[in-house]
Amino acid sequence: MAKTALITGITGQDGSYLAEFLLKKKYKVHGIVRRIASEYESHRLWRIKNIANRITLHAGSLESYASVVKIVQKIKPSEIYHLAAQSYLDYSFRDEFSTLNININGTHYLLSAIRDFSPKSKFYFAGSSEMFGKVQSVPQNEKTPFYPRSSYGISKVTGHDLTRNYREAYKIYGCTGILFNHESPRRGFEFVTRKISHSVAKIKLGLQRNLKLGNINAYRDWGHAQDYVEAMWLMLQQKKPDDFVIGTGKQHSVKEFAKVAFSIVGLNYNDYVIVDKKLFRPSEVDTLLANCSKARKKLKWRPKVSFKNLVKDMVDSDLKFVKKTGY
Repeated sequence: MAKTALITGITGQDGSYLAEFLLKKKYKVHGIVRRIASEYESHRLWRIKNIANRITLHAGSLESYASVVKIVQKIKPSEIYHLAAQSYLDYSFRDEFSTLNININGTHYLLSAIRDFSPKSKFYFAGSSEMFGKVQSVPQNEKTPFYPRSSYGISKVTGHDLTRNYREAYKIYGCTGILFNHESPRRGFEFVTRKISHSVAKIKLGLQRNLKLGNINAYRDWGHAQDYVEAMWLMLQQKKPDDFVIGTGKQHSVKEFAKVAFSIVGLNYNDYVIVDKKLFRPSEVDTLLANCSKARKKLKWRPKVSFKNLVKDMVDSDLKFVKKTGY
């Protein structure tokens, strides 16, 4: 019998890579999409266009408990991967209410639906390194105290606590993957890494003059999203549910990301980058670095794509994209 997986956020970067990964594992893959996504396919469903005929999409809303229950009760999936969230940090500062409402309630609704209607479903919750925020120690592992610095980070800490509570109180197989920054050519344009790779491509092709960035001295642990979806799957294949930090264990600054990106197309970073104070966050997260020794030991997981190859993948992809679209 083929396993059945339900993915929230299937149209996003991680969801699309995960869906492809599970299809290769012979899963029956289902995804929850907002009704508006199905009405604007070219804009919202582009990441899963190549697998659209191999997956089943369900129109639903994580803001509606009835909607969540209806889908979970109908499918009774072997595994549920909860990746959907309002994840753009700048927006989370501008609209804290919707960020907290969507991210926390959506997680709670799913856990409640599993408990009452599909108790054998294994549950993966997408945590985030933003949960560590103002880091209390470097590097960060599963025991490092959380100190979130945004409503997004706060919502992820709450989702993690909800998952752990349902695991302990109701014996649900629930795991949190505390994933550090992971990028790819499928990253949204609003995120700094894609902003850099896209701008570098446009500058190289003479369509843009410069690149404005905020805190270029912020340090992050960057990996490739394609590597990280394997870690999600591995968590749900263990005998007992547990939480894991996932990262590369290597750190780079935003400035270094941009320097490497410009060097790939033969340009000098210093000639094009402008630091704009308006792009700084109200409360900055200065440094994030994963200690993923637990995942290496228990999951036998290691990232395959290097930092430089990640940046190259994104820049090369955006060069093709800009040449094709003109923007």
